[in-house]
Amino acid sequence: MIVYGVALLSACLIAGMLIGETLGVMLGVSANVGGVGIAMLFLVFASNSEVFKSMTQGISADGIKFWSAMYIPIVVAMAARQNVAAATEGGLLALTAGVAAVIVSFALVPVLSKIGNHNTPSSDDDNEGVA
Repeated sequence: MIVYGVALLSACLIAGMLIGETLGVMLGVSANVGGVGIAMLFLVFASNSEVFKSMTQGISADGIKFWSAMYIPIVVAMAARQNVAAATEGGLLALTAGVAAVIVSFALVPVLSKIGNHNTPSSDDDNEGVA
């Protein structure tokens, strides 16, 4: 049944939000710290877990795939909007931290690309013997 996808999403969201709120209290921040991201991780792990295999087969798998596909882009857009709003109100330090994170992320793209393509021959190997 497709409703299992909604049930799994709901359980992951509730667990993630509770953990995020708990982290916020432990850190002394009056905000949910990473609850949505934790919920997304729970959804990914749960939908690929052997424990939920019976729930994630057949028609119910369509529901889980649908909500997984809908959930991630919506949550990312919501989180990005909140981050931008907080950064503009946070001043120069928040802006500097955001720009630094983007620069570091861009700098890591080539490194991660090399790690991900370790089995594919490089273009240098293809051009050996060509002058």
